[in-house]
Amino acid sequence: WLWIDGVIMGELDVGHLALFVGTAFHAVVEKELGRRHRDVRPSWGSLIEHLVGTTRSIGELAERMEVTQQAASKAVSELVKLGYVERVADEADARVTRVRLSKRGDALVADSRRVRERCNARLVKRVGRKRIDKTREVLGELLDELGGLERVRTRRIVPR
Repeated sequence: WLWIDGVIMGELDVGHLALFVGTAFHAVVEKELGRRHRDVRPSWGSLIEHLVGTTRSIGELAERMEVTQQAASKAVSELVKLGYVERVADEADARVTRVRLSKRGDALVADSRRVRERCNARLVKRVGRKRIDKTREVLGELLDELGGLERVRTRRIVPR
């Protein structure tokens, strides 16, 4: 078995190991991002990612996030108060309110991407580009085997 700093990797199933890596990755990102955006909660990430490059109604956000309209509206209200998103009138129907990222929200997205890129670079430095690419390939195949690709596909995230 492979030992790393006293931990036997072979004793962890692939699901737990992938979960632990993801959790550790996000902890590093949140810590660094928190230096500039102290008031952001990780749970708002899915709402913010559905606003990148577009506007949405509360109903559209709720559907995409798979939550109630009340939950989406509450999260939007919090983010409006913090200045990360703003409400705007629909161009086609002034009775409809839409939500979009503010300049501060756009800065949060840009900062988040930079922090994630630095964390990825740190991992590449540790194990090399080829092994990172192979890890992505293997994890993608495992995700497909377990029926999880559709969940990733339906996130409908705007690419960088």
